[in-house]
Amino acid sequence: MRRAVALSARALGATAPNPVVGCVILDPAGEVAGEGWHRKAGGPHAEVHALAAAGDRARGGTAVVTLEPCNHTGRTGPCAQALIAAGVARVVYAVADPSPTAAGGAQTLRAAGVDTEAGLLAAEAEAVNIAWLTSARTGRPFVRWKYAATLDGRIAAADGSSRWISSAESRADAHRLRAEADAVVVGSGTLVADDPHLAVRGIEGAVQPLRVVVDTRARITLAAPVLDDAAPTLVAVGKDADTAHLPGVDVVRLPYGEGGRGLDIAALLAELYARGVRSVLLEGGPTLAGAFVAAGAVDSVTAYLAPALLGAGPAALADAGITGIAQAFRLDVTDVVRIGPDLRLTAVPTAVQEK
Repeated sequence: MRRAVALSARALGATAPNPVVGCVILDPAGEVAGEGWHRKAGGPHAEVHALAAAGDRARGGTAVVTLEPCNHTGRTGPCAQALIAAGVARVVYAVADPSPTAAGGAQTLRAAGVDTEAGLLAAEAEAVNIAWLTSARTGRPFVRWKYAATLDGRIAAADGSSRWISSAESRADAHRLRAEADAVVVGSGTLVADDPHLAVRGIEGAVQPLRVVVDTRARITLAAPVLDDAAPTLVAVGKDADTAHLPGVDVVRLPYGEGGRGLDIAALLAELYARGVRSVLLEGGPTLAGAFVAAGAVDSVTAYLAPALLGAGPAALADAGITGIAQAFRLDVTDVVRIGPDLRLTAVPTAVQEK
């Protein structure tokens, strides 16, 4: 199963709106006969790749798969039926499929006389596939907020300069996060201050994520690097914004947020979900981050903390509707890694851990 989990991770960022899945086929003697992973939406699923590699050795053997085999016909056929047709005697999967359209594969397998077990290394398999699983359970994309800051929480100096707070090693690691996401989101403040490009660099074979600019008043110009052809770009604007200066740009008009400030975060995420986005990397500045936190739309936080102090300058998080310590957005630290001179800290909301 650990091999299947490792295989599934190879396709992070490439399968939306489908999950990442890995599969290993063992022959009747328990030897590895074939393996595979789901590589892209519309292509063969992990089980189909693994069965093809195993051939006749799959008959009477065991399929070990990270997600419950699907039970529906979409762009490809149901994997539960493929396993039955191949004569597999046993199926062991890690995580049950929560989607109403594809669930039920385990029941189909058992009805066909296939010995079927669930839950092996479920936590490890879920961790790799957390973005898709979250989106399937909530009906919106999984959101990871990523930022770089000094040890005193500043993302820029008092004069606005911010290049570079984090190290080259941390910036390279952040491109890995981009490559694993379906969309990268920034706000107009970041657009004006940093003029970002947002495409993945330095990762061979990466599928470029959708670049999303949350630009309420449509301040972006056609000269912005984010509008080049390196990756697709969506500009989200207010419902009455003037976009006459953006011919040919993919623009979506959204309702305003509470009090008429910014855009409605739930509407933005619904639009992205409808476009097949299942994982979002939020790279926006403190204002947009505050809006996402206030909307309860942050599922994970990745902070690159540099061993430096600034004493003044903008903080990582602006107004998030928190007025007292009792309302603090509490997090559970799940990982701390040293990257170059920096620390990369990963945390999830404590409410998620309590479920």
